[in-house]
Amino acid sequence: MGGVILTDLLTEILIPVAAVVGIVFALVQWVVVSRVKLSPDKEAAPAGGKKNGYSDYLIEEEEGLNDHNIVVKCAEIQSAISEGATSFLFTEYQYVGIFMVAFAILIFLFLGSVEGFSTKSQPCTYNKDKYCKPALANALFSTVSFVLGAVTSVVSGFLGMKIATYANARTTLEARKGVGKAFITAFRSGAVMGFLLAANGLLVLYIAINLFKLYYGDDWEGLFEAITGYGLGGSSMALFGRVGGGIYTKAADVGADLVGKVERNIPEDDPRNPAVIADNVGDNVGDIAGMGSDLFGSYAESSCAALVVASISSFGINHELTAMLFPLLISSMGIIVCLITTLFATDFFEIKAVKEIEPALKQQLIISTALMTVGIAIVSWIALPSKFTIFNFGAQKEVSNWQLFFCVAIGLWAGLVIGYVTEYYTSNAYSPVQDVADSCRTGAATNVIFGLALGYKSVIIPIFAIAVSIFVSFSLAAMYGIAVAALGMLSTIATGLAIDAYGPISDNAGGIAEMAGMSHRIRERTDALDAAGNTTAAIGKGFAIGSAALVSLALFGAFVSRAAISTVDVLTPKVFIGLLVGAMLPYWFSAMTMKSVGSAALKMVEEVRRQFNTIPGLMEGTAKPDYATCVKISTDASIKEMIPPGALVMLTPLIVGTLFGVETLSGVLAGSLVSGVQIAISASNTGGAWDNAKKYIEAGASEHARSLGPKGSDPHKAAVIGDTIGDPLKDTSGPSLNILIKLMAVESLVFAPFFATHGGLLFKLF
Repeated sequence: MGGVILTDLLTEILIPVAAVVGIVFALVQWVVVSRVKLSPDKEAAPAGGKKNGYSDYLIEEEEGLNDHNIVVKCAEIQSAISEGATSFLFTEYQYVGIFMVAFAILIFLFLGSVEGFSTKSQPCTYNKDKYCKPALANALFSTVSFVLGAVTSVVSGFLGMKIATYANARTTLEARKGVGKAFITAFRSGAVMGFLLAANGLLVLYIAINLFKLYYGDDWEGLFEAITGYGLGGSSMALFGRVGGGIYTKAADVGADLVGKVERNIPEDDPRNPAVIADNVGDNVGDIAGMGSDLFGSYAESSCAALVVASISSFGINHELTAMLFPLLISSMGIIVCLITTLFATDFFEIKAVKEIEPALKQQLIISTALMTVGIAIVSWIALPSKFTIFNFGAQKEVSNWQLFFCVAIGLWAGLVIGYVTEYYTSNAYSPVQDVADSCRTGAATNVIFGLALGYKSVIIPIFAIAVSIFVSFSLAAMYGIAVAALGMLSTIATGLAIDAYGPISDNAGGIAEMAGMSHRIRERTDALDAAGNTTAAIGKGFAIGSAALVSLALFGAFVSRAAISTVDVLTPKVFIGLLVGAMLPYWFSAMTMKSVGSAALKMVEEVRRQFNTIPGLMEGTAKPDYATCVKISTDASIKEMIPPGALVMLTPLIVGTLFGVETLSGVLAGSLVSGVQIAISASNTGGAWDNAKKYIEAGASEHARSLGPKGSDPHKAAVIGDTIGDPLKDTSGPSLNILIKLMAVESLVFAPFFATHGGLLFKLF
């Protein structure tokens, strides 16, 4: 053992306890948010001078507005958004459910056929002297874990959406008491989602491992190979959630902006705009449900990659349970660290002014990273032997526990670097976005040129950060080092998701304030929350992309080991053609998703124009627009259009592995990883910068910004066009690409036994 301080029994207790603590903490935050009532009678009653009480002076009273109507209106709008989001997700999940069943059958048939559906024990892959469970068992358990991962992913997304639609109107109502109250409501709601997701992901994985162990016993190699299906299930659902939700939200957003702001000169989220409800529904199904499933997928895959490599290292060979579950212990520590970090934002400090919002959110990242570094050191010290060996492409490499600590820590800090660089390039507090805003003086064309240049430039430092963390972690602990570096980056996932989900909740809150006809002062507060949320959403995407690069590299390493490839030689034509095709795939995928948004937006623009032209009294505000038709356009388009990009990603590894074999597939994976990361970062940051350049002009907070405004001026219209072009980049193509990278790698790993045995049919013919 080499002296592991933490006993196996204690490990078995600590992991589920940490997960349960996370769930309980999420529920407590939920209860606090639900105290903000959406019924008008409660508002009038004084409730003592509590910090979150109702006795605070309301702007509305000061301005003599009828309080009762406002609250009722907010409640109505909230229920419309919630119904729209729920019905869309149910429709999406019906289609995705059919796919899930079909793919589960496929996994079973492909993996079962490796040994001709035999039920006899077979020699182990990495140790031919020992016997392991039959391939049929691997097929069955991989299928079960795939379904588990898929269901957990869907539930994560759905819960997130429910929480966000529950909190949006409450944030609007709290904004009447001050920006601090609104911030806390939005942030607590984000925390509910973050903690539920992190804790559920950990708990389901832990339970699955223990249940599978009842059958597998000492065959840990087979056990953890079957568990990889969990990551595949999580990511395949995330792909459809991200693409479907992204097409939905951007079709509505582009349609609402182009006709409303540019043609009709009405403000964003004006209730006269027919696409306004669809736009607000989109924030919840794309940015919340999609993001939730996406980060859950990353988390599941990095855990699976680390467990697979560990199972064929000394931890697995010697059956050292505590060291084996090191990845899960890191996630458990992450939940506790994030819990303490969240209290800094909600209880220890109070926000009183608009300018304190963004620093408070950035503080969350710094505090969680600093505390987590200490947490990782503790876990590495108590859970790992002082010396052990790690599987390294056929050999065993000797590693010390302090080396693994560095691997996890470098992933964690690389995440922070990527987060900060993303923030520098997308926040309107810094010169890059201000330069983009300034370029709007001469029209939309220069705005587009500046925005694209900014996106390309923003790739440089994140790529160096990823490169350094890969080099250091691989030098220290081979592929296992890269897998735990990815886990390190995702260890503070609860805080990352909280500040990420905060963005769309604030965006919705602003929309509800506008639609309910609240005063401009409240809209200013929600806009300030939203602008900070835009930046944090970009930071969240940066984390997702950075971790995807590390995760897919770790999965790639596990795949190469499992498929028994000794080296991937770029000079062999089999591998090189794979590289070329792999590097092309992100472009093909982006083309599909961008075109889908474009064609759906086209229909939306035509519908919004039709309503403005044919409904008498719509512009005057005396007639109501037909919101339902716009919601239907977005729903139909996204359901129809999410299938081809999804099929491209899911079928490529199957076709390449079966027809061309594992060498070509390894080339495809490497190519898609290298080109996908670059496009994903530049697309996300370009879109984020254009969006915040528009908000910079609208807010008019500085002399420079006022010289470009006000709303409706030519520079503002140029900024809106840039923002509209950036919408599908930052919310559809960009964030979906990181799923493409991970999903192809984890799918190749799950199907590796089949490809190694039966793959390369075309090359066998010649």
